[in-house]
Amino acid sequence: MAAAACAPLPPAPSITPAIPAAAMIEVVVRDWHTDVCLRSEDADPSVRSLAGGFEDVRYLCFGFGDRSYVVRRNHGVVTMLLALVPGRGVVLLTALRAPPAEAFGAGNVVGLAVSRPGLDGLRDFLRDAVQRHADGSPVSLGAGPYEGGAYLSATAAYSLVYTCNTWTADALRHAGLPLAPLAVSADDIMVQVRRIATEQSDAGLALRRRVAG
Repeated sequence: MAAAACAPLPPAPSITPAIPAAAMIEVVVRDWHTDVCLRSEDADPSVRSLAGGFEDVRYLCFGFGDRSYVVRRNHGVVTMLLALVPGRGVVLLTALRAPPAEAFGAGNVVGLAVSRPGLDGLRDFLRDAVQRHADGSPVSLGAGPYEGGAYLSATAAYSLVYTCNTWTADALRHAGLPLAPLAVSADDIMVQVRRIATEQSDAGLALRRRVAG
């Protein structure tokens, strides 16, 4: 029994099973906020339509926030306290002509492979995240804080339990990536995202070695 107690445990199975990758998406951290980006060619027409009016778009980045705090730039104490209870949400779209690593810095961007079902799940999530007019066009709330950015009315409410980072985690789960149930801060997201990226990289190296051998 003592020998058995001291025996090493078998390695835990990978949380990122090997599946054919259909696309690469990227997760961006901006201080306490996170975004999810995908290439315009990997977005379906419904998602690409959210960037209507922007030309030569190569990447679409999406984030989430509290409408009063973000759009109106009202950062007073009352607004900050109101953000703790459910309120109207906003989707921040950033349309990029360059890769996210060039726009935000390579150290703030992590790339992840997703399967075909995962890519479809992410497209569905992004499509359903934005309120639309009767003609299908997105409900715009004005220009965003960056060049090539726009604020769009969100279908989800913002609250203490559903923030910009829990929204990002939700998007990544729809993309088939194994985010933990509790992911509140940008650090929570990025620690998990970097671990998944490392596992995917290691799995790719193992696959190449096996094929080469």
